[in-house]
Amino acid sequence: MVDLGCGWAELLLRTLAAEPTVTGQGVDVDVAAIEHGRANAHARGLADRVVLDVGDAATWSGSGVDVLIVNGASHVWGGEPAEHTTNALAAGRALLRSDGRLLLGEGFWQREPTQAQLQAMPIPLEQYRALPDLVDLAIECGYRLLALSPASRSEWDEFQSQHGLGWERWLLANPGSPHADEIRARADAHRSAWLWCWRDVLGFAYLTLVVP
Repeated sequence: MVDLGCGWAELLLRTLAAEPTVTGQGVDVDVAAIEHGRANAHARGLADRVVLDVGDAATWSGSGVDVLIVNGASHVWGGEPAEHTTNALAAGRALLRSDGRLLLGEGFWQREPTQAQLQAMPIPLEQYRALPDLVDLAIECGYRLLALSPASRSEWDEFQSQHGLGWERWLLANPGSPHADEIRARADAHRSAWLWCWRDVLGFAYLTLVVP
């Protein structure tokens, strides 16, 4: 199992813990995230079954992969925002073996955002699609859909809350830091965009796809 753009590789590590015969590899450019993932792998007794590398996931050159994870990381393959998902799907076809699986975690529009919402996010309208269009795109790129699981509203809220929690904890611990105003502004911008702009507008879905 390979996770490209893995971040902390949490999904990969949880899968390895649940499936004792699986080995894994994760790649991400974020050094701190990879170090965190390695520490978690050691703490959970998984270090002998997983390799986490710092690097550009888009240039990973393996092949014959059984299961590929691209979770919120389609931008890794570059191009214009409208091309990100297509590029990720094409890369997956090149890496997977015949009948290999791709777990694609991708955003979709639950409803079309207003121009004011787009400006505040900021996410280009063309970057995402309606959910049926996302599934159709995957099929057009040569996959078949095995399962579809959109994230619930409560899952989205928990994710965004946890995202902001790190900043808030840092502010509590470092009230006199010269960087406090910058961090506070970043946290406020994120919270406002989440609550006023993409909540109930931007969704997230997990597509389990197979190469026939």
